[in-house]
Amino acid sequence: MRFRGKSIRRKTGALVLVPLLSLVSVWVFAATDAIGEARAVGAASDAATALAGPTLDVTTAIQRERRQTLVHLGDPRRADSLSELREIREDTDRAVDRAWRGVSAARDGLRDSARDRLDRLMSALDSLEQLRDQVQNNTISRTGALDAYGDVVDLAFRLLAALQPVDDPDLDRHGRAVVGLAQAREYLSAEDALVAGALAAGRTGEGELRALADRMAQRQLAYDIYLPDLTLDDRQAHEAFWESGTGRILAATEESLLEGSTAAVRPDTWAETGSSALDQLATLGGEAAGHYQERLDSATSRPAVRAWLMGGLGLVAVVVSGVVAVRVGRGLSRDLRGLAREARDAAEVRLPGVTRRLAAGEYVDVETEAPVLEYGSDEFGQIGRSLNTLQREAVSAAVQRSHTRRGMSEVFVNLARRSQVLLHRQLNLLDGLEGRTADSENLADIVRLNHLATRMRRHAEGLVLLSGAAPARQWRKPEQLMDVVRAAVDEVEDFERVEVRRLPPLSVAGGAVADLVHLIAELLENATVFSPPHTAVQVDGERVPHGFTLEIHDRGLGMTADALRDANRRLVDPPEFEPSDTDRIGLFVIGRLAERHGIKVSLRDSPYGGTTAVTLIPGELLTEVRELPGERDGLAGRPERPALHGGPVEIEAPVGAPDMVLGPGPEPPSAEHSPAAGRPVEHGQAHEAAAPQAPPRLPRRHRTPVLVADHGRQVGEPPEPEPGPPA
Repeated sequence: MRFRGKSIRRKTGALVLVPLLSLVSVWVFAATDAIGEARAVGAASDAATALAGPTLDVTTAIQRERRQTLVHLGDPRRADSLSELREIREDTDRAVDRAWRGVSAARDGLRDSARDRLDRLMSALDSLEQLRDQVQNNTISRTGALDAYGDVVDLAFRLLAALQPVDDPDLDRHGRAVVGLAQAREYLSAEDALVAGALAAGRTGEGELRALADRMAQRQLAYDIYLPDLTLDDRQAHEAFWESGTGRILAATEESLLEGSTAAVRPDTWAETGSSALDQLATLGGEAAGHYQERLDSATSRPAVRAWLMGGLGLVAVVVSGVVAVRVGRGLSRDLRGLAREARDAAEVRLPGVTRRLAAGEYVDVETEAPVLEYGSDEFGQIGRSLNTLQREAVSAAVQRSHTRRGMSEVFVNLARRSQVLLHRQLNLLDGLEGRTADSENLADIVRLNHLATRMRRHAEGLVLLSGAAPARQWRKPEQLMDVVRAAVDEVEDFERVEVRRLPPLSVAGGAVADLVHLIAELLENATVFSPPHTAVQVDGERVPHGFTLEIHDRGLGMTADALRDANRRLVDPPEFEPSDTDRIGLFVIGRLAERHGIKVSLRDSPYGGTTAVTLIPGELLTEVRELPGERDGLAGRPERPALHGGPVEIEAPVGAPDMVLGPGPEPPSAEHSPAAGRPVEHGQAHEAAAPQAPPRLPRRHRTPVLVADHGRQVGEPPEPEPGPPA
């Protein structure tokens, strides 16, 4: 068969049409149905075979235990009665254990009705111990024990009757007849147990004659119902048994018992007669079950044969279709593999490599990274040429986007640097005005302007970070951690709501001061913005083996578990900033600042109902500080500005925490700055003598509001940045 031309439509039609017609018509509609039926029948047959034998063993063991139980209840004083009963119980338990082992393997192959009956039988076997306890305590009658054991055996026969793997009415009647004859033998076994118990007791108990008559009637009814459904040989064998000597003797003995003359029946005679009859009936039942199994094997093999035939025909169709499909599809496969290989190489190797190199700032040549590949003139060739165009445009777009982003970043950095220069000049002017202004109201307005300029400077630094550059603010010398935190508080709009607890005397390395101030300010900004305005934001910390942890607690609505996980992921591994992700700018800035100095920042639920930001400052950035009064360099002794409306409160350290030794207190307030002029008196100042006068200094701005002193020692002031070179 030859297919002219190279049309993809013809190739696809030839590849799909022939296998579809053959496989769907022969394999799916015939083989699948036949194989499914064969599997179902085989599984049901295996399950029936696996369960039938153990179930019959359990039934026989329970019948023996029932007989010995009634004998024990009839004469419990007999020396060997209880020991024999215990041995028989152990045999029963072993039979039950063997049955349990087969259940797990065969359960899945059972039908729903058989599975339900199996569960009920297993539950009844589990409750045998309760029945045994009643027998042990002599709290149950012989007829009660007879009925209880009979219920368990009846559940076993119900399960055997449901183990029919083939939907064949004639075979189903045969199987039920075999189970029915086994149940007729069970009625004889119950008679044997009842009579043995009565003979052991020497008398017939209340209701025992009626129970005996009931079992005899049920046995006769079972023979009348199920004998006609047996094979001719099995039916004649059962009829011959009841007409033989054992059957006749058993019938005569039963008539004597029904007349109430138990004295005329000797226990050993009854034991021999009953045992012989039960053994012969068990043999006849086994032969009938064997004949039924032969028919069942033949019936269960038919679906398998049909499945093999259907599978063979389907295989022929598959082979024919495969020969056609291979000839046509070989060329298609070769072309498709080539296109897939090139597309995969472009998508997984070349384009990601270009992106990584552009992100690293390397030069990328479009012609080198997107070479022109030669394809044929058919439809595959057209797809190949389209793929060439696509990858060239993708590389060109990536290069253009990288150039655009680099240019925008440079523009943002330039604007931010200019803003920083202007803000630095503005802060210097405001510091001068603050030192020259005596009016408290004007001074408060100047402080507010100073505070706004400080926040603007932080936002400008954030823009520099977003652009990938480093901030210009730097410190040459270490600064105390408390001053760093207070400087960060000063850069937050609602700084009045911040409560800073006493921190230990630690210093932060100068190279990390600016970034740490910015990082803490961003966290405080989030805490104040996302919490009610009437609530406080608490800042505390403690030493840990790897550094110092600073915790910021707010009382807001908190974050969902998914939002916390996403925020912590961004803090640990900051992604590349995308301009469209404007609601995550703070997280990006915090992550970048933390990444530069090995600081770990994480968010968690706050005990106050909001969110807690935990900042782990590594020990490499910290040093111990023990200052004596008067040793601080330019951070103490500066005149303070009036408080606005309260401010971040520094809570005293808990008992046992190290005190922070700071520099001399502020100069005595002037008339304009006295309490009468509106400035609140700091805690502890009313009870102290005036501090010695420090050398005169130029007035510098104290941007943090009034803090509560610790035991009369004035709290240190935030560090002043040493501005870097203007951009």
